[in-house]
Amino acid sequence: MNEYDVVVIGAGAVGENVADYATKAGLSCVIVENDKVGGECSYRACIPSKALLRSGDARRAALAVDGAAQAVTRGLDVARVLARRDAFTGKGDDSGQVSWLENAGIDLVRGTARLIAERTVEVNRPEGTQTLKARVAVAMCTGSEPRVPAIPGIEEIDIWTSREATVAEEIPASLAIVGGGVVATELATAFASLGSTVTVVARSGLLNGHEPLAGEAVTQRFRADGIDVLVADVDSISAADGGAQLQLSTGQTVSVARVLIATGRLPRTSDVGIETVNLAPGEWIDVDETMLVRGVPGEWLYAVGDLNHRSLLTHQGKYQARAAAAAIAARAAGDVPDTQPWSEATATADHGAIPSVVFSSPQVATVGMTEKEAVSAGRSVRTIDIALGSVAGGSLHADGYEGTFRTVVDTERNVVIGVTLVGDDVAELLHAATIAIVGEVPLHRLWHAVPAFPTMSEAWLRMLEALREPEAQ
Repeated sequence: MNEYDVVVIGAGAVGENVADYATKAGLSCVIVENDKVGGECSYRACIPSKALLRSGDARRAALAVDGAAQAVTRGLDVARVLARRDAFTGKGDDSGQVSWLENAGIDLVRGTARLIAERTVEVNRPEGTQTLKARVAVAMCTGSEPRVPAIPGIEEIDIWTSREATVAEEIPASLAIVGGGVVATELATAFASLGSTVTVVARSGLLNGHEPLAGEAVTQRFRADGIDVLVADVDSISAADGGAQLQLSTGQTVSVARVLIATGRLPRTSDVGIETVNLAPGEWIDVDETMLVRGVPGEWLYAVGDLNHRSLLTHQGKYQARAAAAAIAARAAGDVPDTQPWSEATATADHGAIPSVVFSSPQVATVGMTEKEAVSAGRSVRTIDIALGSVAGGSLHADGYEGTFRTVVDTERNVVIGVTLVGDDVAELLHAATIAIVGEVPLHRLWHAVPAFPTMSEAWLRMLEALREPEAQ
């Protein structure tokens, strides 16, 4: 076939979900992919990085509990950690995900896709060029890629980005990570647990943009664990002694075996033909709430996931994919999709209700607004911090447990609008906060959501109790 209802460019998690939900709505779909079905997340990002982190987390958890700590007599078995990671990624074998597409009734065309006209995609394949026509929609789901800054001398060395680090077959003796965001802190945690001597060089410190307590806690833990955190710019990089030497703006010099660059992402829009619809190659794509590209006549072009820059998170991209598919199906049927907030065809949660977990040591789990964001938006807020070690679940979880549950409350509407959790193993606490924010659950109703004892969720009760006390002046 060369004509389908929907042509999806990119077979990552986002593209798969657009095609899956559109197919379930009765539309014919084809996905075009020039690399692996399953995309970055499956093979070089979310899955391998979390697999690398989990073994260290488990060891750290045991060491934090008396009786279990005495049973931990050595470090990680690196070969087995890497083998476990490979079991999840298949070392790039995408045959399982190809089978999933087949079973879902979604066609696959392998090749490099470009828009060449309205609803028309040209695919460059080894065996020749194929043209695909979309009766209803083209969904661009090409994602993003690591951004490498123009540091003098960087071309002299063989750098890593997250793509190389997550599939590494050997652990470097020493590693410099340039950047202070999610990728930097997660991979610093992983490689330190695997035996690297890690130095993080971050211009603005760690986890800038989160609540300040998050970056402070991670920095404190890193330094306690022997991870050096330097707040500086990298003025230059040069090859040295089989590795690299970084010259910092502070005058310091860092010599390491390997350099990992983790300084943000760029949209994969440079060579996909968006100039044919008067969009700028290499730029993020602006979309409406249904992921329809703004400024393109005819309601046929969608940009879903990272490349629209609403949220560079796999789970949020998949959420956008579900909304886009609902909108595509409605328009295919000649209907106008419901674009009211929280309707099926809108990605309303992209605004103020995005959940995110940084799997660093300690973990940082967030949803909604920070206190600073809420105040800047003109909200009347009260912020409550509960020490997770002060509730029974925290003190039982680990000896000397340290963590914080921060809640930002809109005092005019009496709802929670932001939550930050910092501490070991807090990721699984996040969804309750997400439900409270998305559902706009009134505080008087949250009072009746009784936390099980003895769990760390008891912090919710402590927060509600604190709100009943007069605010300190």
